[in-house]
Amino acid sequence: MRIAICGSIATDHLMTFKGRFADSLVVEQLDKISVSFLADDLSIRRGGIGPNIAFGMASLGQTPILVGAAGEDFADYRSWLERHNVDCESVWISESKHTARFVCTTDDDMAQMATFYAGAMAEARNIELEPIARRVGGLDLVLIGADDPTAMVRHTQECRTRGIPFVADPSQQLAFADGETIRQLIRGATYLITNDYESHLTEQKTGWSADDIAELVTTRVITRGKDGATILTKGEEPIHVDVVPARHLADPTGVGDAFRAGFITGLSAGLPYRECAELGSTLATHVIETVGTQEYSISKAAFLKRLADTYGQESADLIAPHITCHRP
Repeated sequence: MRIAICGSIATDHLMTFKGRFADSLVVEQLDKISVSFLADDLSIRRGGIGPNIAFGMASLGQTPILVGAAGEDFADYRSWLERHNVDCESVWISESKHTARFVCTTDDDMAQMATFYAGAMAEARNIELEPIARRVGGLDLVLIGADDPTAMVRHTQECRTRGIPFVADPSQQLAFADGETIRQLIRGATYLITNDYESHLTEQKTGWSADDIAELVTTRVITRGKDGATILTKGEEPIHVDVVPARHLADPTGVGDAFRAGFITGLSAGLPYRECAELGSTLATHVIETVGTQEYSISKAAFLKRLADTYGQESADLIAPHITCHRP
C-alpha cells in the first residue's frame, strides 16, 4: 500500500523533573498559576507527529510518504529519515521559518507539561495531495495527524473529494479546534484514532454521541494508556488489546505515534484489527523504554518474541511475514 503520513514535523526538547507536578498545583488558584520546575536533564531529539509515525512504519519495513512543512534547518533530519526508508520528497520547505519546536517536561508520574511552537508548520496548508499521488502512482491511505489546522481540514476535504481512504488522527489539535472543525476532520473517515481522553473531548465538542460517530466513521480506535486499546467497528464485537509490559519507563513521548505506526503497518499488510493493534502496542513499548521518539532500533526476532510472550505464538506467526526490521 502507498500510505501518506500528514503531520507536524518538529524538534523535541525533552526535560525531566524529579518530582510530581501535582504537588506544586493549587486547584483553587489555577487561574493565577505561576510555577517553575527545575529540570534535571535535557535531550534534544527528532520529533513531530508525521516523522514519528513514518519512522515507526519504516522500522517495520514500510516506505511511508511524509507530508508536512519544515524549515531549511530540516536537512540533517531529512537525511536521517531517508536513511531509514522514509520518503521525504513531498516535504514543503519554508523559506522564512524554522522547523517547529516541541518543548516538554515529564515528571516522575509520567505526567507532562509542554509547549509547541508552530514555525514552518503553518505552511503545510500550501500542500496539495494530488501531485503527491501522481508522483507515487496513487495513494491507498492517508493519515491526517495533528498539524496546521487549515492544512488538516484541506487534506481531509481533498481525501473526501478524491475518494482516498483516510485516517482521522486529530490528537493534540482537539484542544484548540472548535466543534465544527472537528466535525470536518472526522466525517467520512475510514479510521478515527484518539486516546481515551480525546474520545470524550471529541464527543463533547462535536455534540455527537458514540453512536453518532459510529455512523460517520468505519472503525474507531481508542488507545487507553496502560489499559491497552479498543477497536470499534459498527456491527462487530469490540476488540480489546492489552499493552506489552514495559521493562522500564523512560519517556512516554511518542508512544501514541508508535502505536499508530504499528497499527497502520498491520493495515497495510491486510492483518485483522486485533493483530494490527498488537503490532502497534509492541512498537509503542519500545518507545516508552527509550528517551526520544525515534531512538529505538528493533530486532525482528526480539520484537516477535515480546509480541508472542504477550499475545501468543499464533499471533506472532501471523504477523512475522509482514514486517522487516532494521536488524534480523
